[in-house]
Amino acid sequence: MSENIKVSVIVPVYNVSKYLSRCLDSLVNQTEKNIEIICVNDGSTDNSAEILEEYAKKDSRIVVLTQENAGLSAARNTGMEVVRGEYIGFVDSDDWVDLDFYEKLYDAAKRNDCDIAVADFIRQHPKNKKIRLHLTEEKVYEKAEDKYLICRTFREGCVWNKIYRTEFLKSIDLKFVVGMYYEDRDFTARSLFYSKKLVTVPNTYYDYFVNEKSIVKHCKNKIQGEHYVLVRQQVLQFIRENNINVPDGLYKAEKSKFKLFGKTIFSIKESTKSNYIFLFGKICIFKY
Repeated sequence: MSENIKVSVIVPVYNVSKYLSRCLDSLVNQTEKNIEIICVNDGSTDNSAEILEEYAKKDSRIVVLTQENAGLSAARNTGMEVVRGEYIGFVDSDDWVDLDFYEKLYDAAKRNDCDIAVADFIRQHPKNKKIRLHLTEEKVYEKAEDKYLICRTFREGCVWNKIYRTEFLKSIDLKFVVGMYYEDRDFTARSLFYSKKLVTVPNTYYDYFVNEKSIVKHCKNKIQGEHYVLVRQQVLQFIRENNINVPDGLYKAEKSKFKLFGKTIFSIKESTKSNYIFLFGKICIFKY
């Protein structure tokens, strides 16, 4: 591992030519210069590959890998195989980060000897934007339940607003599940639990762009729905197996549901200790 590379940033790329330059500009202009930017072209059919090559010619820190389309998880795993940095970060290619993002996360992680540093993020929607975590101070957390709560794992189980110590991820052999939607949830739950220390980093942001043409928006199919339920069940099982003391009801997973004419009439969701009955899948009407 090179002593000069502080953070390896992995960027999966698939047909995002409209947004790719914005993403790459935010990375090549980081105030922390000792980074590498690993772009994994996951079988793009637009001109994303040409954009990557143009940027790579101008900046030697950019590494371009090409593979047949295998999905977001596979692309991230490919990037993780070649990282040389002390820490690893993930950026989706239609998103961007503040220019001091990796400098602040790395400095906080090193200063506090943490396996993970987490920043706030902004949900950038064409009609509005919302700050999600509202982090206000640099603070270190060691208990699993505290890390789950501060990162809002029950709802915001994302990987891209964090950096991870490379040796830590290797030590627990953590990878993304290939072919699985909502793959962040399982990765986040496990990394937070096994990490020794996590530090919160205020006043720098990851900008999550709500792309109306993204996979998440346009693949509302049966398989995606099944994966959403499965991942939440897996995370809940992980919480139970490891006795992570999160408040009952904070993290729920669907247990069963009743449909009429294709519409969910009611569903039963389980938590660490209780079950909840939801009307139309959204309105909680009973707990037992």
